[in-house]
Amino acid sequence: MALHRLVRACPPLDPNSAYCNLLQCSHFQNTSIAAISNGELTGSITGYCIPERPDTLFVWQVAVHPRARSQGLARTMLRMLSARLATQGIRFIETSITPNNEASWKLFTGFATEQRAETVRTVLFEQAAHFQGEHDTEHLLRIGPLDAASLSPVI
Repeated sequence: MALHRLVRACPPLDPNSAYCNLLQCSHFQNTSIAAISNGELTGSITGYCIPERPDTLFVWQVAVHPRARSQGLARTMLRMLSARLATQGIRFIETSITPNNEASWKLFTGFATEQRAETVRTVLFEQAAHFQGEHDTEHLLRIGPLDAASLSPVI
């Protein structure tokens, strides 16, 4: 429930259901990471490996509690998760971002620049065709290939 509460505290993230969050924490625990401060969940990245491309991590959500923002926590979690998964053969990261989500664009493009990795941006789900106008277009950002040797956790 801590993840469910964290995501709810981070609009405009989709809140999902508590059940979905429990599945993320159990089924995808190896491809996710959590930040805990003073016994409280303050940040999380949830993701999963794409079955058809086992060298690719899809980042589902990045959540940082409002009181923990502007401290580099999201970038640190992304570095640590990437470093851990690089030892398991992950060479690419994908995520979907709406055009106006400046924080996510900054996080992921900054990470790519830091890692000297290429980025490719394409439309994943279109507002009219996929969301019937009820959600902004989601762009797919693909980062990689990542160099496992250069991915070292920074704490």
